[in-house]
Amino acid sequence: MTYREAVAWLYGLQLHGIKLGLAQMRRLCGDLGVALDDPDRRPVFIHVAGTNGKGSVCAMLDSICREAGIRTGLYTSPHLVTFRERIRLDDAMVPEDAVAAGLDRIRAITETWEYPPTFFEVTTAVALEWFQTQKAEVVVLETGLGGRLDATNVVTPVVSVLTPIGLDHQRYLGNSIGEIAGEKCGIIKPGVPVVTAPQLPGAEVVIRRYASEHGCELAAVQQPMMKQRIGLFGAHQRWNAALASRVLSDLSSRVPFDRIGLDAVSRGLANVQWPGRFQQVGDRFILDGAHNPDSAEALAATWRERFAQEKAMIIIGAMRDKDVAGVCRTLAQIAQKFFAVAVGNPRSCTFAELTGILEKQAPSVEREGFENLGAALSRVERESGHVLICGSLFLVGEALSALGLAERAPETSSQ
Repeated sequence: MTYREAVAWLYGLQLHGIKLGLAQMRRLCGDLGVALDDPDRRPVFIHVAGTNGKGSVCAMLDSICREAGIRTGLYTSPHLVTFRERIRLDDAMVPEDAVAAGLDRIRAITETWEYPPTFFEVTTAVALEWFQTQKAEVVVLETGLGGRLDATNVVTPVVSVLTPIGLDHQRYLGNSIGEIAGEKCGIIKPGVPVVTAPQLPGAEVVIRRYASEHGCELAAVQQPMMKQRIGLFGAHQRWNAALASRVLSDLSSRVPFDRIGLDAVSRGLANVQWPGRFQQVGDRFILDGAHNPDSAEALAATWRERFAQEKAMIIIGAMRDKDVAGVCRTLAQIAQKFFAVAVGNPRSCTFAELTGILEKQAPSVEREGFENLGAALSRVERESGHVLICGSLFLVGEALSALGLAERAPETSSQ
């Protein structure tokens, strides 16, 4: 298969939906020859779960390790423009021919299975095989959904990392902070150290219980990193930087992390890049993938930190399975006007649905609706001031393409 043919087959697996569980993932890794339990063949894993800040923390860990000369793999989701963003080695995206070859092998292996693997299982298997064959020393692995039954949870890491836990994906993870924390804590393994960001009380008590039951040392970040220059904007990123720094500090006596000095930490945090997180494009546009009330609150705070009392022209798109009302209500505090758009994703709210939500949640803010991002961008040309494009990482991907920062339109994925 060509790359495009292979990726089209992969996206077709989304028709089977999300199936949480690890049995098929272990079977797939075994058939591919991925060494999950052989320390002489597999990389060293850092496993990261949480609700907000996972991607930023992973990017920081990756950046610091690379600055120390460690051959580092990074696995994250979703992608913004191309599937290849999800799998990186030394900051280079996995090549198209490697993706095609990996998917071709998996398609041949699984074509007779009674139940086909899911999109995320296949994607994770491609990543794990690629990192192993390319002899990555360290792999920073971001969970996709939850933790306990997430496809990434087939690995045994050297440390389990928990970013702030909030309400998201309640359909799959539970309706309370405690229930969701229990799913996230599923990445905790017996005897493996745990490092956590500050948590809500309902999450903290669950994390402490899980760590105690599994005989794990537990470290909690107590304060943000204030004096270090950080490549990502916003006060919340200083907490993320403190978490990443603490993780690597606690691993400093272990190979290959013993090669990480203070200079590598400083350079890694200063140079870290993570598109779609308060990303400024030109003089006017800010792109941010905030898609739940907690991340929207961090976005609003960062906006005020950057632009003081200036109100935002907000182009917003959102997925139906998110707390769209909560996001709209939160962003209303910094909005001069909303421009609601439909995102090119089957889970997207229509612009009519979104304007209806805005009418209820932000009645004092003027709003307009558009069928797509292009129409909204044409409309804001007649307005002055900074434009915030937010509500979904899928919308951010479309914006990167529309604003000329990507060579192609985003490849379709709903995960």
